[in-house]
Amino acid sequence: MLTNSALDQAAGLRQMVSPKPVKVIAVASGKGGVGKSNVSINLATCMAANGHNVMLLDADLGLANIDVLLGLRPIYNLSHVLDGERTLDEILMTGPGGIQVIPASSGMQHMAELSPAEHVGVVRAFSELSYDVDTLIIDTAAGISDSVVTFSRAAQEIVVVVCDEPASITDAYALIKLLNQRYGINRFRVLANMVQSTQEGRNLFAKISKVTDSYLDVMLDFCGIIPFDEFIRKSVRKQRAVSELFPRSRSAQAFKNLARKADNWPLAASAGGHLEFFVERLIQYGVTDQEVVK
Repeated sequence: MLTNSALDQAAGLRQMVSPKPVKVIAVASGKGGVGKSNVSINLATCMAANGHNVMLLDADLGLANIDVLLGLRPIYNLSHVLDGERTLDEILMTGPGGIQVIPASSGMQHMAELSPAEHVGVVRAFSELSYDVDTLIIDTAAGISDSVVTFSRAAQEIVVVVCDEPASITDAYALIKLLNQRYGINRFRVLANMVQSTQEGRNLFAKISKVTDSYLDVMLDFCGIIPFDEFIRKSVRKQRAVSELFPRSRSAQAFKNLARKADNWPLAASAGGHLEFFVERLIQYGVTDQEVVK
């Protein structure tokens, strides 16, 4: 159960965080290697190009790679925030298109296994954030770890990235099944990545839909494809976003299309559209059955 201190903290966020509506999008995948982080980066840069104030959170807390993919060299990261050495404002880094990046740590097992009290530390960091944000994109870890579940449950939108490989399809279904059957989430957006054509992407979506329709009570939305594109590989080598480095490439155009669709995804009504609601949900889902260490 939540402790009184955690509940009091959640209530206090309404006074500490701007009530401006914020769209929170979690980008997830059942397995690694499907291009999830590239999707997160390019969705962020394209939404920024559309006029949004975008923040990108690297939520792969133990094996962070957003900073590497963007050629950023953070001195401090989220681990320093949790240790009380820095505030979230102090670790923010500016990425392509003016996006604000929250870097996480890499190679630190402790960060991948945060305690309930440390989840609250993440929440406290957000409560003190002064940056004016209207879109928060969360690049989750791959798989179905506790942190993936926590961040996915707290987001308004969950984009499941999948490619046309048996393991990717199986693991994407496992993620959707877990979030649906255990946590009651019944709406997901599916993005087909590294496919040769729109039809191949639709066929991939049909494979997943066929299984979910048979065994789960969920609604899947096909939000498009990102084509297999050598320009993505080139951009990764140069540590740049493909939408910035090769804006006319097929993949960059597909990311722009995805961003336009995301622009039209509805903001949640009332408190659900506010950043304080996101961090309150992080408290609720990060401190479910244990007490916060004071």
